[in-house]
Amino acid sequence: MREALSLGVLFCLALALLPSPAASVAVMSVDLGSEWMKIAIVKPGVPMEIALNKESRRKTPVAVCLKENERLFGDGALGVSVKNPKVVYRYLQNLLGKTADNPQVVQYQKHFPEHLMERDEKRGTVLFKYSETIQYTPEEILGMVLNYSCGLAQDFAEQVIKDAVITVPAFFNQAERRAVLQAAQMAGLKVLQLINDNTAVALNYGVFRRKDINSTAQNIMFYDMGSGSTTATIVTYQTVKTKEAGTQPQLQVQGVGFDRTLGGFEMELRLRDHLAKIFNEQKKSKKDVRENLRAMAKLLKEAQRLKTVLSANAEHMAQIEGLLDDIDFKAKVTRAEFEALCGDLFDRVPGPVQQALAASEMSLDEIEQVILVGGATRVPRVQEVLLKAVGKEELGKNINADEAAAMGAVYQAAALSKAFKVKPFLVRDAAVFPIQVEFSRETEEDDGGKGMKHNKRILFQRMAPYPQRKVITFNRYTDDFSFYVNYGDLSFLSQEDLKMFGSQNLTTVRLSGVGDSFKKHLDAESKGIKAHFNMDESGVLILDRVESVFETAVEEKEEESALTKLGNTISSLFGGGSSEPSPNVTEPVQDEEEVPPEASKDQDATEEKPEETAQDKAETDDRDQGEKSEGKPQMEEKKTDDEGADKEEPQAEKDAEKSEKSEGQMNVTKEAEEAAETKPKGQKKSKISVDIGVEQEVNDVLDPNSEDIDASRKKLQDLTDRDLEKQEREKTLNSLEAFIFETQDKLYQDDYLAVVTDHENEEISNKLSEASAWMDDEGYAAGTKELKEKLTELRKLCKAMFFRVDERRKWPDRLAALDSMLNHSSIFLKSAKMIPEDDQIFTEIELKTLERVINETMTWKNNTVAEQEKLSPTEKPILLSKDIEAKLSLLDREVNYLLSKAKFAKPKPKAKPKDKNSTSTENGKGNVTDAEKVVLPKDEAEAGVEVKPAEEPPTEENKKENVEETESKITEGTEDAGTSENSNSDNHIGDEL
Repeated sequence: MREALSLGVLFCLALALLPSPAASVAVMSVDLGSEWMKIAIVKPGVPMEIALNKESRRKTPVAVCLKENERLFGDGALGVSVKNPKVVYRYLQNLLGKTADNPQVVQYQKHFPEHLMERDEKRGTVLFKYSETIQYTPEEILGMVLNYSCGLAQDFAEQVIKDAVITVPAFFNQAERRAVLQAAQMAGLKVLQLINDNTAVALNYGVFRRKDINSTAQNIMFYDMGSGSTTATIVTYQTVKTKEAGTQPQLQVQGVGFDRTLGGFEMELRLRDHLAKIFNEQKKSKKDVRENLRAMAKLLKEAQRLKTVLSANAEHMAQIEGLLDDIDFKAKVTRAEFEALCGDLFDRVPGPVQQALAASEMSLDEIEQVILVGGATRVPRVQEVLLKAVGKEELGKNINADEAAAMGAVYQAAALSKAFKVKPFLVRDAAVFPIQVEFSRETEEDDGGKGMKHNKRILFQRMAPYPQRKVITFNRYTDDFSFYVNYGDLSFLSQEDLKMFGSQNLTTVRLSGVGDSFKKHLDAESKGIKAHFNMDESGVLILDRVESVFETAVEEKEEESALTKLGNTISSLFGGGSSEPSPNVTEPVQDEEEVPPEASKDQDATEEKPEETAQDKAETDDRDQGEKSEGKPQMEEKKTDDEGADKEEPQAEKDAEKSEKSEGQMNVTKEAEEAAETKPKGQKKSKISVDIGVEQEVNDVLDPNSEDIDASRKKLQDLTDRDLEKQEREKTLNSLEAFIFETQDKLYQDDYLAVVTDHENEEISNKLSEASAWMDDEGYAAGTKELKEKLTELRKLCKAMFFRVDERRKWPDRLAALDSMLNHSSIFLKSAKMIPEDDQIFTEIELKTLERVINETMTWKNNTVAEQEKLSPTEKPILLSKDIEAKLSLLDREVNYLLSKAKFAKPKPKAKPKDKNSTSTENGKGNVTDAEKVVLPKDEAEAGVEVKPAEEPPTEENKKENVEETESKITEGTEDAGTSENSNSDNHIGDEL
């Protein structure tokens, strides 16, 4: 039943993913894990599909082997890692967007001591030192992996692909997300979106269960334990109403918990160390196996296999041939031993669950189901501990733990691409880490002195949905100033997590041109300096622009047309108000540097948040105005102040300050009302926006500049060109070798001996022998150009021989087909001529044309075959297969034309018996009876229009014949019209999803 459901859903997806007429290109997704990557594609006519690699596997190891003259990826690189681990780079996720002193970078160096790593003095990150002159950044190596994944997708799709959606862990911060985008840029990929891996899983789960989603919220937890990390994500599914597409299903991420270092790789490392300890205790070698890098790489590979086997067996035998000094290793390991080694790791399994519940402010009772994702969740002990922690009867295993993220990401890629149209499935992800804006201003102290006050405004709360736009307004600045964008309260992270997180400072923003904007608009009223922020679909924070906004009064035209006056009069009669906008007398005057964007009633601010719903807006209002009390007027709730928002001040001072501000605000409001009453009716407000210069300084991990990106892209392209050149040379070398050996063998076959003279045979044999000797001496070291020239020379020498053999092999089938066509055409022509003249549907010219083509074809065939029989097999043939095919095509075209005409021809109506009441006249026209008279308009009667009798009512037999004939025509017409219907359906997306 489940299989039938899946097939039905896939069929719907196939219909929903039809290409739009705008474009016809494929898109891809890359589920980028720490150990494996899965690639999926969508192309016209093919719904979501996992792309197979060159070994026909559905997942590929994230590994790169960098040799002196070639690169290897995936399984090829893993094969080298056992022999030469120094040149194979893996588990790159832990190095992205991190400085050299990050604990995860230090841990990476302990896990892979074979790599020589050094600090990048320019950016503070790490470099892989490949040689004295060549270094690679983690982003460059990841770029190689992404470039390789693109090549696999293109080979599978058989077309060019440049657009991709890439998965990243939900706990990736801003620096880590930027690092992935930089790697994709170096690889030449256009990233449509970075999607969190569990969000992609949730999308895949929701798409296949679309019919089960309704207005009632369903909370699902996805527990993903992969190779390098563990993430728990709580997702709410329900239908929502949208202006654009009506009621649609939506998933919203409510809470995320994670453990950056809990995963299958840590289990494998412990198992590897356990095997090393056993080998040392066997004392078969005097050396310590832990000091031999190659031996430890072999043990790690065996530990990975052993972990998988122990998931299904209570014990297993570990075996490695020639582990160290040609000594074989063999040891039995039980599941109990494995669980004892990883006991503290299993104790950490419930941690992400508790974090996710805390972030979402939910309890386990509200979670309907916990679904397992990731390869490490197959470990039985993990499932036991998790099941006990969540208190459910069972864990959900109803999705593909390996491929769900890739399939969800490629669905999102199709939705974002302009080449496809899919049924909407709304995705609202959540920012795991809060972000705030900080700034300082000069204040007056009680003693008359001046001091600096530091202010903080929350920009995005923890678990705030995105994509979303926010606007921060600074109202006290009249000259150039700076502010800072930093992470907010990260107290929910442990000290160890904070160290791995890195810098909590994001950006320093320096503004220029603020003072000039005030000087240019002295007569206008300032509405503040507005900074527009955008957290895009990838979860990356962007400062779009900063503008200085002014408002000025302009004169309105008082003249009204008569039509306008009439409209106003009618409107007032029916209870309508005046068309003149009423003055805004309730807007509070904001007297502080920062106003939360939701509290601003400025129209520009609200327009900059199209993705923000009313509910989100209200929630953000409550968070940003944390000091509000119940019962205050709405005007007072939106009135904020830096001092009032500073959490360090005592509560009593806050309350007094609020009361003072409230009174001041009411006074200001009354003044505004009085000013509005005295305002001339012929004035209206006009806004003026002046762009402010922005200079941003990155404070977490410095991004490579454009020159560095271009240099890295060129470095990767040079490596790709080198690989392609090597592949081309190997392909040409193999082709040359195969041509020499195959042709030498053909010279002994009867077909070839029959068509070559002794002189030709000897010449070809000598050339092939010379080429074979050249291959042994110089060919294997020759360049691609030289190999191609040698292959072209040999092919040119043997071209005539191959042509004669090929033609003689084609003659029997081609001539038999021509004879059959001539026979059928002659029979058809004879039958067509026998049709009675009254029922004949073919013209005399059509029949004569077919007869002429048949005669000419028969004559050509007999003459050409006779001439060919006179020639020697060693001579160039005059009977050519292409000429036979041309004759076949001409004859087939003529016959099909007549068949098509006969297929749609309408039978001629039979002559009806004359009416007994009618008599012949001198003009040959019958008289019309009174029952058959037709009243004609005067002009038609005078023009001599012939009046025909009404047709007799059809009999039952005639009705039956007409119905059968109509059905036949409809059936035949559908065959021809099918192409048009199908082509039209390709341009429209069905609503089957």
